[in-house]
Amino acid sequence: MNKSHKRTLITSALPYANGPVHIGHLAGVYVPADIFARYLRLKGEETLFIGGSDEHGVPIALKAKAEGVTPQEVVDRYHYIIKKSFEDFGITFDIYSRTSSKIHHQTASEFFRKLYDKGEFIEKTSEQYYDDEAQQFLADRYITGKCPLCGNERAYGDQCEVCGTSLSPLELINPKSAISGSVPVLKATKHWYLPLDKHEKWLRKWILEDHKEWKSNVYGQCKSWLDTGLQPRAVSRDLDWGVPVPVEGAEGKVLYVWFDAPIGYISNTIEHSPDDWEKWWKSDDTKLVHFIGKDNIVFHCIVFPAMSKADGSYILPDNVPANEFLNLEGDKISTSRNWAVWLHEYLEDFPGKQDVLRYVLTANAPETKDNDFTWKDFQARNNNELVAVLGNFVNRALVLTHKFFDGKVPACGELTNYDRETIVEFVQVKHNLESNLDQYRFREALKEAMNLARIGNKYLADTEPWKVFKTDSQRAATILNIALQITANLAIAFEPFLPFSSEKIKQLLNCRHCEFDPQSSANTGDSNSRRNDGELKWNDLGKTDLLAANHPLNQPELLFEKIEDEAIERQIKKLQDSKKANELKAYQAVAVKPNIVFDDFTKLDIRTGKVLECVKVPKADKLLQFKIDDGLGGRTILSGIAQHYRPEELIGKQVCFIANLEPRKIKGIESQGMILSAENADGSLAVITPMRDVLAGSEVK
Repeated sequence: MNKSHKRTLITSALPYANGPVHIGHLAGVYVPADIFARYLRLKGEETLFIGGSDEHGVPIALKAKAEGVTPQEVVDRYHYIIKKSFEDFGITFDIYSRTSSKIHHQTASEFFRKLYDKGEFIEKTSEQYYDDEAQQFLADRYITGKCPLCGNERAYGDQCEVCGTSLSPLELINPKSAISGSVPVLKATKHWYLPLDKHEKWLRKWILEDHKEWKSNVYGQCKSWLDTGLQPRAVSRDLDWGVPVPVEGAEGKVLYVWFDAPIGYISNTIEHSPDDWEKWWKSDDTKLVHFIGKDNIVFHCIVFPAMSKADGSYILPDNVPANEFLNLEGDKISTSRNWAVWLHEYLEDFPGKQDVLRYVLTANAPETKDNDFTWKDFQARNNNELVAVLGNFVNRALVLTHKFFDGKVPACGELTNYDRETIVEFVQVKHNLESNLDQYRFREALKEAMNLARIGNKYLADTEPWKVFKTDSQRAATILNIALQITANLAIAFEPFLPFSSEKIKQLLNCRHCEFDPQSSANTGDSNSRRNDGELKWNDLGKTDLLAANHPLNQPELLFEKIEDEAIERQIKKLQDSKKANELKAYQAVAVKPNIVFDDFTKLDIRTGKVLECVKVPKADKLLQFKIDDGLGGRTILSGIAQHYRPEELIGKQVCFIANLEPRKIKGIESQGMILSAENADGSLAVITPMRDVLAGSEVK
């Protein structure tokens, strides 16, 4: 549902300040947000682009405890790294602040207090796990135990990563604190909840009826949440790091980070524009757009709008163009495993190549599905597209002009039909770019910009001005005039995407000093040739008279340089070394279980069996269902190894299984045993098999 607006407020998800920014963050949020902000500014629209660090929550408190420092020291360290790397990369925030600031604490407290005074919260007392040794309540992720469904001994309090089942901490068998290793106790605690169910009716209409134009991944996830029914969500947390809950009796409690963080958009706006911040957040003629990753869809499309609606004075987002995830070399990016390309390290390893990464991340953006970043693809896109297409065309146009026309823009003569056909092609670029950018299709928009360079290359290859000049210098002049007009258009078209390269093209064209030449009118097909005021504007895009005849150009320089194999091999080796270090760390961290007596071992009935059938369990990504010939009449066993084997790989194989494990229903299917697997240091599983064939049902001793 589009509305007319005078200004656009752009927010980008606040990066969590317990580590640097990596390419997944960039591709999912910050590069598309920056492209959109630059685009709107180029069009002359009033635009505010808000960023900042998210600095509260349990992980930061735990990191500080582990390092023996204060949480403030942790966030100070990473806030600086993140802010500096964004600046060096060319992300043009109007403000990049932080949620540990005084103004944010004040804004978040006032926001909570207003809702509290209006009666918008539910107050509930419940029992939650408490670590007596650490003297703190435990977040779900910091409780481990045995999965009640598949028996995994290291399930988390929110999910078992073996069978994929969502859990609550109270469902775990033999729960332990991940902080101290002690057994937690249940302890009563009081918290405040936002009743999302109260807002479900209007949210359903607002999203499902009024915003059908939202991206399918966003719309679909919202619909799924709404269809399953919204539930009250806690807005407070037992912790000593964060924004204190501003009511009596709330000592030792802070605002839950999901409630606190989006208010950071508001507090950062207040910090930037203290006198007129309300026009950005409370005026119906402001368009609000949230750029986020898919893991934040529910917070920005359901929770934050419910908070805003409960307040009653804030606008709701016009769009939330969330992206999916970017993987790295076929594996999920992981901060904890150091499986990432960190922005600050990239800037050190590839100085002056900000635009190469911006280009690759946009060209391979995970706009509708998860995509994969590989260093080989990074190299190929640089060498085969930026160097061979864009850089090649710009360089040829300038080199030929210097060679044949003393580095001055030649006057355009009579146009051929082919000239006109080429011009018609490139004057369409503005419409095509805007159509895609307005609909947040940045990958397609980038293709349109690059297509302009392809048009230029084809035009030069077809017309061959270096040959034509020998017999018809005026014709060569016309060809190079058109090529240079395309080059000027490229400087404009690429400015939202490749700002450093766009600026360099402008410098090469010396466009800051363009002067109107009255003798050059008429020849480009525009009898009212415009005066070039020294700046190439967005509204100039598609025009054919951007550079006047006789305008002097600067000496040609290469826009991009090839990236050699050695540089790529260093990056791949860095990742491989990181993976090996983490595998070793994980392997060493596996706790050795206490000794048992022989009689305990003999209680296990371990046998061999042959896999007769194997299929994936519907709606369970990690489960396989086996039909086993066990020599005893056959049985069904479920095993959480679907991510490590294809079903067809296992049919006909002999496996080892525990035959006397009490049957358990998983996903409505009774599993009559457990197939034995060995876990590698990297988390991969290998099914245990006999070295040679044995009879089905043979006992393992």
